[in-house]
Amino acid sequence: MKRMHKVLMFSLVLFPLAVLMGSCDREPSAVGIVPKPVDLKVHAGHFRLDSAVRIVLQNAADANSRMAVNYLNGKIKELLGSPLGIAEKKVRGPRIIMNVDSTLTFHPEGYEMKVARKRITINARTAQGAFYAFQTLLQLMPPSAGSPGIQKGMIRIPCVTVKDYPRFSYRGMHLDVCRHFFPVEFILKQLDVMAMYKLNTFHWHLTEDQGWRIEIKKYPLLTQIGSKRTEGEGFEYGGYYTQDDIRKVVKYAQERFIRIIPEIEMPGHALAALAAYPQLSCTGGPFKVRNFWGVEENVFCAGREETFGFITDVLTEVAALFPSEYIHIGGDECPKNRWKNCLRCQERIRQEGLKDEAELQSYFIKRVEKILLSLGKKMIGWDEILEGGLAPSATVMSWRGEEGGIDAAMQGHDVVMTPGDWVYLDHYQGSPKVEPVAIGGYTTLEESYNYDPLPE
Repeated sequence: MKRMHKVLMFSLVLFPLAVLMGSCDREPSAVGIVPKPVDLKVHAGHFRLDSAVRIVLQNAADANSRMAVNYLNGKIKELLGSPLGIAEKKVRGPRIIMNVDSTLTFHPEGYEMKVARKRITINARTAQGAFYAFQTLLQLMPPSAGSPGIQKGMIRIPCVTVKDYPRFSYRGMHLDVCRHFFPVEFILKQLDVMAMYKLNTFHWHLTEDQGWRIEIKKYPLLTQIGSKRTEGEGFEYGGYYTQDDIRKVVKYAQERFIRIIPEIEMPGHALAALAAYPQLSCTGGPFKVRNFWGVEENVFCAGREETFGFITDVLTEVAALFPSEYIHIGGDECPKNRWKNCLRCQERIRQEGLKDEAELQSYFIKRVEKILLSLGKKMIGWDEILEGGLAPSATVMSWRGEEGGIDAAMQGHDVVMTPGDWVYLDHYQGSPKVEPVAIGGYTTLEESYNYDPLPE
């Protein structure tokens, strides 16, 4: 079963740990950069960051470069009390030089940064690479910078030379907001932390058996009914994001060079939608939004054309809200009992020449994939979607172990490794006697951090 939090492991970054490197001019015991850079050298001396410093934009007049600089300047304002001046020509005195040059042969997300006593020089091929250099620069500042009681107006940054680029193009974090709802303010903080550690993908799990969390204009009952459930002694639990909320979060993420991939679950994990629109089920309901864990028997009816009309309408609105080229459709844990006893589903199997209900799920997924392609989007799904074949553009997330990811890669698909035994953050990481309540399992911090998503 997918958990509430999942790190998508095309990354070695998991938690805020200081990583130290050797092979430097001096012992870098006071320098902690996460993730560990490709190359780090620590030199004698410090750069003095104060209000006299200027940021020089060199070949950086495009909107993304300015967005990155504005982010850095906002952080510096928080620390110093005022932002730095910005110039587009050479200046004298202490300065931070940002050079974004598309002709450089760097990795698109890579950078080189040298911190000297009088200036900091950053070279990158893209604004995103420069943004990650800024994150490294911020991590080089002492933890006490900007804290109450600490002198404002000056920060000492150690002199270093850093060369860095990512090992994987997809470095992400998954958050299930259906079983446990999180307000917009929490999501924004989550994005801030992701940016700090150079994660570039936020997988936003928006629909489930336990709640529907995204406003769909054409189907208002999804949030009027599907976003709420009855808990415990009868109190109502719920919440959802308006489309304006979604736009706010997407913009905030873009300013941190993070793409958001929404997840709309199907054909299983759909009870919240069926509680709102029971006519999309095999039995017709009625249903209540699920208030406990487990795999739900009631799923979208694969024999009703209305189901695919509904999915088309929902995905059309979702596609308009999220600029990411990907939409996640779930595809996991779909029991077949309702389909076996559904006259419409059995008729669909006969009409399409399918062997059984397993092939009916493959039929369902392929139809959804065509809908996404018509919207200019690519499909991502959990590793169950691999059964029955996919278009080459589909991406597979391997959550039940590594085998699904290996099979998908051998078939030519992009893969995101998310095996539960290593990267599910809602497992216990220590003794249950001293840790908060977890879903179960036992995965230590060391195991998660050291997981290599490339199987031997």
